[in-house]
Amino acid sequence: MTTSPDSLVPGNTAQGFTLLFVDDEANILSSLRRLFRPHGYRILTADGGEAALAVLETESVDLVVSDMRMPGMSGAALLATIRQRWPDVTRILLTGYADMQSMIEAINVAGISRYIAKPWEDQDILRIVEDALTIKLLSREKARLDQQVREQNDALTMLNASLEDKVRERTLALEKAMSEVKLAHERLKKGFVTSVKMFSALIDMRSGTLAGQSRNVANHALLIARQLMLPEAEVHDIFIAGLLHSIGKIAFPDTLLAKPISLMSTAELETYKQYPVNSQAALMASEQLQVPAQLIRNQHERMDGLGVPDRLKGDQIAIGSRILGVAADFQALQAGIVTGQRMDARAALKQLEASRESRYDGAVLDALQAVLAAQPSEVVERELYSRDLVPGMTLAHDLIVNGVMLLARDYVLDDRLIRLIRHFEEGAGSKLNIFVRA
Repeated sequence: MTTSPDSLVPGNTAQGFTLLFVDDEANILSSLRRLFRPHGYRILTADGGEAALAVLETESVDLVVSDMRMPGMSGAALLATIRQRWPDVTRILLTGYADMQSMIEAINVAGISRYIAKPWEDQDILRIVEDALTIKLLSREKARLDQQVREQNDALTMLNASLEDKVRERTLALEKAMSEVKLAHERLKKGFVTSVKMFSALIDMRSGTLAGQSRNVANHALLIARQLMLPEAEVHDIFIAGLLHSIGKIAFPDTLLAKPISLMSTAELETYKQYPVNSQAALMASEQLQVPAQLIRNQHERMDGLGVPDRLKGDQIAIGSRILGVAADFQALQAGIVTGQRMDARAALKQLEASRESRYDGAVLDALQAVLAAQPSEVVERELYSRDLVPGMTLAHDLIVNGVMLLARDYVLDDRLIRLIRHFEEGAGSKLNIFVRA
């Protein structure tokens, strides 16, 4: 048993492949060595199956060409063993016998890639080996690329996970910021509405016995607007206009404030008619009140075009002004502002109906009727001392003291408001009339 390695030729074109030739005939091994050595391959030889396995134990081999018929271990058995122990080694069978059964065994058991018949043509065997190694080289390159793809996919997966974490963090931060902005906006909006309610309370304070009147107008205007399914932004503007609809009356003398409209002189009536315009002028400096101010200006326009101050007609009048006109006159009739005689809700509504489509929009009157019909006929309520109030209770009536509305009906009490009510009651020295819903 002999083995012999030949060094690679510098600048070889064989990609550094190592070939192992196995044959029991020394002259065949010499012929194969002489044929392949000039092409830059590293050549190893073995004179039998056992010798070949010993070489493979110590050397890295890319391709084995083995003779079929050898003493001891056959070529097919050798290549089958190599397939089992070194499956990456390419296997080629060299045979001089037309033994079909042996060939089938070699193909099935040893998994040979090709076989070469003796005697061979030098160019044929060179090409067969080169083709087999080219396939091996391509397989290696494919494995390298597959590994590279796997590594890149792993890196991409990690990057995606990192990006997802960053996106999640940014999203949470953005949601937190948006929540804070929304909260700030709600606080600002609530503060704005609270300020408007304060102005409304000042108007009612100026009017003496009509405390809560502006809030009632605003509430009915809001309910009518929602009954007509107007956009919420429009509903908000109508509600604000209701709270401030009579702000222009602040400049009226006491005698004019106390006089019913039906008893006013011509000069007083002309002064009275100017209050919507004066209201608009008082509010125009605020950008947030531009729309409500315009609604207030046109609250006394009529559907037939005979109203003031702009003689608008029908749909020329903004729906908010039409709603405000109905809500304000409905409350004024009940408060006795128009005739000096107070009316109940049914009589006031009947009075409005008498001017359907001449003064008032019929659709708005229908909405008011629907609102009134939806209200409970009897609200269960009870009167309490301030010491008995607890957070979460809802006021059943406006909380009015000396003509001043402290809190409007439907206000939900909290700890802070309860403390203020008790403090106010202590300062007043008398019990407040506090009604809450049962």
